[in-house]
This record gives sequence, structure tokens and C-alpha cells, in this order.
Amino acid sequence: MPKLRVHNFSMSVDGYAAGPGQGLDTPLGLGGERLHDWVFETQHGRSMIGAEGGSTGVDDKFIAAGETGIGATVMGRNMFGPVRGGWGDSDWRGWWGPNPPYHHPVFVLTHHPHDPIEMDGGTTFDFVTEGIEAALERAYAAADGADVRLGGGASTVQQYLRAGLVDEMHLVIAPTLLGAGERVFDNLDPEVGGLQVVEIVSSPAVVHVRLARP
Repeated sequence: MPKLRVHNFSMSVDGYAAGPGQGLDTPLGLGGERLHDWVFETQHGRSMIGAEGGSTGVDDKFIAAGETGIGATVMGRNMFGPVRGGWGDSDWRGWWGPNPPYHHPVFVLTHHPHDPIEMDGGTTFDFVTEGIEAALERAYAAADGADVRLGGGASTVQQYLRAGLVDEMHLVIAPTLLGAGERVFDNLDPEVGGLQVVEIVSSPAVVHVRLARP
């Protein structure tokens, strides 16, 4: 059966997946960009921004795994952009430019209706107001038998964990402290959505922790 998977979800040593003060100039919050420095040292990470070179070791392999077998993505509105409340006359089309790296349907959770946005390269942003289960149902249908990837932010991942809908989760522990911000593992039951640690791998840059259902 298709799975809902979380990949390359970076957090600080003190458990924050984003810093405080998220906004247009600080989309990951204050200091949050440090959580993702490791990505852009890899070949796959550098290719996302049109750069060459990069390492091909364990970090690169984990990034590549997050693209394998994925047919659709679900993300929260905060990951899509900084606009809050009603959309109004906003022409925001995401952080990723005219050709986002998804190349498949992306379902954005929101309380405010928005027409679909078609982008270059096969990415279409669809906006779902009916909740997390409806978004996942639509994503599975669009993925047509492939798995669905769950993006951020922390609140969105936490909602799916609380509902017991996440099948696999790949965490990346970055060697930094943020002191405040958004945490993903607060207010969850002791079983953390039924997931168990199945793999821990270290690289010179980060620690990878993979969780899955037993």
C-alpha cells in the first residue's frame, strides 16, 4: 500500500524545526537556516538551486531517498509562503520560483480557499480547506499508487503524527541550538503515532534518524 513519508526533516539539538519570528525575510525563523546548511553541501541539494558539485556520501543518499517513489506532496500553508489570513489580492506562488522542485501535485493545507496554481515542470499547487485527512486522500489519488511525501512545517507534521497517519519519518539532527521556535514532538501521545526508531546514521555534518511502523 502507498505510504505517507516525511523526509529530510531537520531540527536542532534542542528539538526546534524552525526558529522564532518566521516571515518573508526569515522563512525558517531566526537561525532556522542553520538547520539546512547540510543540504547544500550535497550533490542533490546543490542541484536544487542550480549549482554543481557537492558531496555524494550518506547525506546525499538520504536526500535522494526523499525523491524516490513519491507521486504527490502535502504541505502546510506556512511552508508554502508567508501570507496569513485571507489571500486577498496576493499573487504569491511559493518560495521556489517558476519551476518548483516537486514536479507533481502539491496539496497545501489552508483555511482560506484559493484557485489551483499551475507551475512549470509539472507542479500544481492545490489548496485544501477540508482538513488533513481530505488533503491526504486527494494526494493518494493524485499519486496513483506511489507514496505521498509530507512536507512541513512542524505544526503540519505534528497534526499527521497525532492522527497516526505517518508511515515513515526521516529526521535530521543538526549540530546547532535555537533556543525557541517550533517543535514537532510537543503534545503527542507516548507512542508518537505508532512509530519506532529503526535506523540511526551519522555523517560529519548531521545525524539521521529514521522512524517507521513496526
